[in-house]
Amino acid sequence: MIETENLETDLVLALKGKSVGRVPVWLMRQAGRYLPEYRELRSRSGSFLNLCYDSNLAMEVTMQPIQRFDLDAAIIFSDILVVPDAAGCKVKFSPEKGPILSQIRTAEEINKLDFENLTGRLSPIYEAIKKTRVALSKEKALIGFCGAPWTIASYMIEGGTSRDFLKIRKLAVEEPRTLELLLKKLEGCLASHLIAQISAGANAVQIFDSWAGVLADGSFKHLSFDPIHRICKKVKSMYPEIPIIVFPRLAGTRYTQFSKSKYIDALSIDQTIPCEWAAKNLQDKVAIQGNLDPVLLLSGGDKMVKEAQRICSILNQNKGFVFNLGHGVIKDTPVENVVTLCKLVREQ
Repeated sequence: MIETENLETDLVLALKGKSVGRVPVWLMRQAGRYLPEYRELRSRSGSFLNLCYDSNLAMEVTMQPIQRFDLDAAIIFSDILVVPDAAGCKVKFSPEKGPILSQIRTAEEINKLDFENLTGRLSPIYEAIKKTRVALSKEKALIGFCGAPWTIASYMIEGGTSRDFLKIRKLAVEEPRTLELLLKKLEGCLASHLIAQISAGANAVQIFDSWAGVLADGSFKHLSFDPIHRICKKVKSMYPEIPIIVFPRLAGTRYTQFSKSKYIDALSIDQTIPCEWAAKNLQDKVAIQGNLDPVLLLSGGDKMVKEAQRICSILNQNKGFVFNLGHGVIKDTPVENVVTLCKLVREQ
């Protein structure tokens, strides 16, 4: 166990709902294709997953935005799909199509997957966390993460990304027990994955439910909220002081379900959530992280500046607030725009 696991940086304190006198900032996908140093490293890594599974390279990529922008947190360079890949649902990344997975269709195929000792097979990720925590200063937090069961199951059932998520939505209606089987298996190993990341030195963790917004209201609690709530409960039973951030992207007013969970410390809000609504309906219960439109960061200029200032003015009111984007940094984002944004947020 790493001694820095309970390191209370400004960002960690903000995630716990405390005012720290300034606005901490980090960005989703802050290490990635928009950085020339990342593109150079990626070109010699062989494949994206090679980069994720090489602890030295993953540590180097994780540190790149910290060295360039002096952000308040590093998020370990990995991917939510290492979990199905390690379970035997093989993943590859296509430059044209994105992730492509061995499609899962039946309960028999689910039972053939190996969810046992998943953390053993993902040990390079935990080694990368250990190395990164040593490389980071004590003023910087290190964030671990995983995908939510619904989002990972979506990739596995669809065989990749989707526009309408018809296959998994149809499965949820016609064969609910099959989907429940997959979600329960994912729930257990994802909790273990987060616990292993904290044990390796992560100071906070985030759960990405990227496709929460496609769920109908009648199934949202059962398929998105409940599994995440149980994961958070298990993680908190082991590490009660480590803050957990949940990002139920495009969930709309259903963000309130997550704000009522005593096991969730912070909610990352996407750019469709009005800041005023979040301040009124969420921030008295949880810290808020967000929520600049990544397109504004891509374009830069006065519109980006004014919106960042507006977000800070509403959400940084002596309550827990961490500045971030409503989703990840877009690959064509100019580096100078990120420099400008980080400088601006520090001045708030």
